[in-house]
Amino acid sequence: MRVPFCKLQAVGNDFLVVAREHLSEEDAARWAARWCDRHFGIGADGMILVAPSPSGTDADFEMRLWNADGTEAEISGNGLRCVVAYLAFTGRWSEPVVRIRTRAGVKRAELIRREGTRFEFLTDMGAPAFSSAVIPMAITPPRSRVVGFPIRVGEREIPVTACSLGNPHCVVFVEDFAELDVREVGAAIERHPLFPERTNVEFVRVRDRRNLELRMWERGVGETLSSGTGASAALVAAVLNGLAEREVWVHTPAGALRVRWQPDDHIAVEGTAEVLFVGEWVGQR
Repeated sequence: MRVPFCKLQAVGNDFLVVAREHLSEEDAARWAARWCDRHFGIGADGMILVAPSPSGTDADFEMRLWNADGTEAEISGNGLRCVVAYLAFTGRWSEPVVRIRTRAGVKRAELIRREGTRFEFLTDMGAPAFSSAVIPMAITPPRSRVVGFPIRVGEREIPVTACSLGNPHCVVFVEDFAELDVREVGAAIERHPLFPERTNVEFVRVRDRRNLELRMWERGVGETLSSGTGASAALVAAVLNGLAEREVWVHTPAGALRVRWQPDDHIAVEGTAEVLFVGEWVGQR
């Protein structure tokens, strides 16, 4: 089996992007975990399959994303920018605006600038949802918003704020990242019984009302250097808790994303994506 691929990164979140003409969805689902393995595969946080959308639809392309553990995800903000960078780099799309269909709906991306293999985009991540039924969270009775909700993790009770951006997010505010073990607590919250579909977990420190610091635990991946939807959730949770303005810089260990909660309720994320290399998988099917 010989399959061409492209590896990209967006603020340290790395992805393998493959055109569907080279790999079926069935094979992608079967091989995602192997390809993403950093010792026995190529290595990445996720694998994305991309293809043109049927003519006459409301999208130009469609993408499917698999996490490093082989589970399928609804969307990734950083992955979305990597897909658009791939389309521009390979000449599959040359217009300044493109619409990508994801499992979380159609998302719009606009090219801001390009410098060689490095791109900067403004992406519309859509409007956040807040009800426990939509996130989803197993709370009885259901809540219209989950803000400062206490959940038990081991011997401690942690207040969390949750929302959905097409995928579930759970935000934990900290005064200092050293006050808890991000990996231990992140893994515990990801698989907490309150989250029937598991959840992404954001650990957020408020530097000031326009600057947030983020450490990210991604569902199906583990700790990652950044996340576009995670940065969006961090902003949303900070606003709901009265801790931030509606436009902030979200600082991650790999760089910063500019995130804005717009008057139309949509979240706009401005960030980069970079083509690292192209290659060919020659392993067995």
